[in-house]
This record gives sequence, C-alpha cells and structure tokens, in this order.
Amino acid sequence: MVDARENRGAPLLLTSPDWTLFLPGIALWALALYLPLSGPLARLEEALAAGPLPAAAQQVALVVSSLLLALAIGVLADLALSWALGPDWASSLGLIAAGWGLFTALASRAREGGE
Repeated sequence: MVDARENRGAPLLLTSPDWTLFLPGIALWALALYLPLSGPLARLEEALAAGPLPAAAQQVALVVSSLLLALAIGVLADLALSWALGPDWASSLGLIAAGWGLFTALASRAREGGE
C-alpha cells in the first residue's frame, strides 16, 4: 500500500493503478477518429511540402503530428465517454466506431471503384 504523503508531487493519473483501463478505449478511439482527421492532416502535408524542410524531415513531422493528433483526440473522446458512461462502455463504443469507420472506408472505396 502506498501512502498518499509519498506522492505529493505526482499527478493523480500516474499514481492511480486503474489508469490502464483507459488504454484500450484510447487506442480504439484514436483509430476510429483517424480517418475523419485526415482532412486537416492533408492540409498540413501540403503546408510541409511548400516549406523548406527536406522530404525525410517532412515525413517524420507528418507521422509524429498525425500520431499525436490521433492520440490527443482519442484521449479526449475516451475520457469524456468514460466519465459519462463508464470505461467499459467507452471502449465498446470505440470498437464500434473503429469498425464503422473501416466499413465506410471500404464501402466508399468500392463505390469509387465501380464494384
């Protein structure tokens, strides 16, 4: 058992043993919301292409920014839904949203391909 007086400067999130319950939901929401976030990322890619960075640095900047954006949105979505519904429901809704995103992406690709 850890005494609370030993953790004076540590944030609550890191001292709580239950924060790992949010990780699957965060990952699922980040995955589910990645496709809708691709619009702003396309504008970032165009801005990077017009800038002075070399191609390798542009790719690194784009990958890092897309991962951070998806992770931040995933954290916000999962924490908000966990607060409203509970962690298990938030993770389940994240799984449904990720599956729906995959389904709609495949359906739009099939429609564009004329299949």
